[in-house]
Order: sequence, then structure tokens, then C-alpha cells
Amino acid sequence: MYKDLEGKVVVITGASKGLGKAMALRFGEEKAKVVINYRSTEKDLDEIVRIIKACGGDAITVQADISKEEDVKRLINEAVETFGILDVMVNNAGVENEMPSHELSLEDWNKVISTNLTGCFLGSREAIKYMVEHKIKGSVINMSSVHEQIPWPHFVHYAASKGGVKLMSETLALEYAPKGIRVNNICPGAINTPINEEKFNDPEAKKQVLELIPMGYIGKPEEVAACAVWLASKESSYVTGLSLFVDGGMTQYPGFQAGRG
Repeated sequence: MYKDLEGKVVVITGASKGLGKAMALRFGEEKAKVVINYRSTEKDLDEIVRIIKACGGDAITVQADISKEEDVKRLINEAVETFGILDVMVNNAGVENEMPSHELSLEDWNKVISTNLTGCFLGSREAIKYMVEHKIKGSVINMSSVHEQIPWPHFVHYAASKGGVKLMSETLALEYAPKGIRVNNICPGAINTPINEEKFNDPEAKKQVLELIPMGYIGKPEEVAACAVWLASKESSYVTGLSLFVDGGMTQYPGFQAGRG
């Protein structure tokens, strides 16, 4: 537990399910005040709020499409109007779809880039703007992916978006470090979330994924959430510009494990 997170105001985009939901619940365990953003899915939101309040935290839900500038501004405003401040911004919302690159439509390219990269920029910009204006030494956490480093055929738009998030985050970290604002990435590997459910329910597909993970198992959302609260806490006060890989070793060239190669 991180006592310094108690009462902190945390905005999490795409927090109705998957990694966002896990992070919202974990910040709730830390007794933070959580702003749960969702785009269109309202399922289970009341239950997430109930659990967070039962843990001693507080929570509200805010609908917003994070690819739209006015929606992101409204999200930050509602957080501040409700809880009085903004301490932590977690830009988690993201999308993906598989398509051979030569068949990828501009519409699909734009959809992924506008959510994963532009949405991340807008959330970071608005949070940092508030922190600078109010002299808050806050934390911005951007959800990237192992695919900011590992090429991913059939997902060129996704890989491009996450590569952009990496250098965007590093640039913001460098620019705002003198003001005490920290910006870091979390880069999950294969995690057992709804977006991966179909793949991991297929024994052969799951076997292929496990061959890429030296630790030999699919990660849990709670393992990613644990990294988020650490990056938001004072325990990581000297950490900025980091891409923290939470991947069971996927980025460590698993094909060379056991001396192969």
C-alpha cells in the first residue's frame, strides 16, 4: 500500500473494463479519488464505484471520447470540479484491429491513431496544463505496449501509435521535469483482458503466445495495476521518462532462451 496516494485524485481513461478497470480498483484500494472515464460502455460502472467507495476511496464516472479535444477538456474539468484538484492522469484508453498493412484503410488507420496516440496526447496535455497552472508536481502515466519496441505485422497502425506514445512521453518527461511533473509509460505484454479473451480461449493460439513469454504465463491485469500505483506514488519520485515493460520477459528475445541461437 502507498499511504501518499490516499485522497489523491486520479483520472483513468478507458476504465470501464480490462486494464483500466483493474487500475481503477487498485487506486481505490489505495483510498484515492478515482475518475472513471468510459466512451460508450456503462456495464459494471456502478459496481466499480461501489467497490472503490467500500475500500475507503471515492469515485465518479465520466463519459468522454478521448480522441475529441472538447471531451478531454470536459473530463479534466469534471474531475477538478468534483474533487478540487488533479494529481494523476492515466491515459489508458486504446483500440486495435488486425489487418494486413497493404489492405489497411485510412479510416482504420485514423481510428487507431486518433485514440491511441492523439487521445494520449490530449489527456497528457490537458493534465500537464492544469498541473503547471496550479504548481502541482503530478504524475502522468501513459499506457503503451511491448509493441512500442517489437514490430507487429498486421497491426502497423497499433505499433505506430505505441511507438509515437514512447517518444511523446519521453519528450514530455524531459520538458516538464523541471516543474516536478513526471511522465512515464507502462508497456504491457500478453495480459488476460477482454480484448484478448477470444485469442486465449483458443488452445493453439494461447500456446503460440506462451512460447513468446519466458516466464511461461499470461499476465494478470492486477500485475499492470500494481505498476501504475507505484509510478503514481512517491516511491517512484525520481523516475521519469521510463518505459516500464510488464511482459513476463517478452521483450527479452525469448527465442534465445536456453542458449539457443
